[in-house]
Amino acid sequence: MSDPIIRAQGLTKNFGDFTAVDALDIAVQPGSIFAFLGANGSGKSTTIRMLIGLLRPSAGAITVDGVDVIGNPRRVRDHIGYMGQKVSLYQGLSLRENVEFYAGLYGLADAEVQQSWGALRERFSLGEAESEKAEELPGGIRQRAGLALSLLHNPRVVFLDEPTAGVDVHSRSLFWDLIQEEAAAGVTVFVTTHFLEEVEYCDWVAFIDSGRLIANAAPEELRRRYSVAYQVSLSPPADQLDSAAAALRALTGNVARQPDCLSATFERPDAELLRNLDRLAREHDTVASIRQASMTEVFRRIVAERGAT
Repeated sequence: MSDPIIRAQGLTKNFGDFTAVDALDIAVQPGSIFAFLGANGSGKSTTIRMLIGLLRPSAGAITVDGVDVIGNPRRVRDHIGYMGQKVSLYQGLSLRENVEFYAGLYGLADAEVQQSWGALRERFSLGEAESEKAEELPGGIRQRAGLALSLLHNPRVVFLDEPTAGVDVHSRSLFWDLIQEEAAAGVTVFVTTHFLEEVEYCDWVAFIDSGRLIANAAPEELRRRYSVAYQVSLSPPADQLDSAAAALRALTGNVARQPDCLSATFERPDAELLRNLDRLAREHDTVASIRQASMTEVFRRIVAERGAT
């Protein structure tokens, strides 16, 4: 495994007597999509501001792409891209004028801008929007434009702070396609989101609560630790509920009954169990629906266990 491209050790931020971030340790692998999750007030935004050099920690150490962020906060900004929930497009300027403005901030030469923006414009389907004023762009296009601008200077690390808030489901899906393309090309993506289902796109997940990490693992590992990994549901005819429930209990060792359906949980869907579930469903004139635990369910379990300690 390669060295982390983002590393925070003992990261702490105090505001007077209040500790917003408490001895946080984070390691992000190059080219990965790292989800950083937490409720409002959990310390999530404070952490990001420290990682990108906008807020000095009270204690700890941070390196991003080999740069000591605390010692060189300005230098790290040349290595990263950033996109927030409110896309930073300047109103009154066209999209193309925004591109030129950001290119100036990044110190890009005209030839570099033409090459970089030309590729981004095509990939993100922004050509027809170039002449539009920022405030007139639809939400989905603004979102894609914001990501494109954060990538204009070819950073190795991109921080995305709730980038899909306020856009429709279709635009969110297209946006995640673009994020995954960037990660596949070697860009490291550090992302926060309130849509827990978006964790499915990510390689690693960290949950923060009251300034402390309460979970830090791959999505599948979190499922293994905090939930039964799979659930099967059946909806047999009413006159077959009892016999189907008995058969399902014999296969899985457990069954939950609702007025018109049955469900059970199990650890792994091995081939024999799947065959037996399919046979049971056919015998009782229904279909067996199998799903993994959602990340929302996992998060609820993590928070519940945290509250119980």
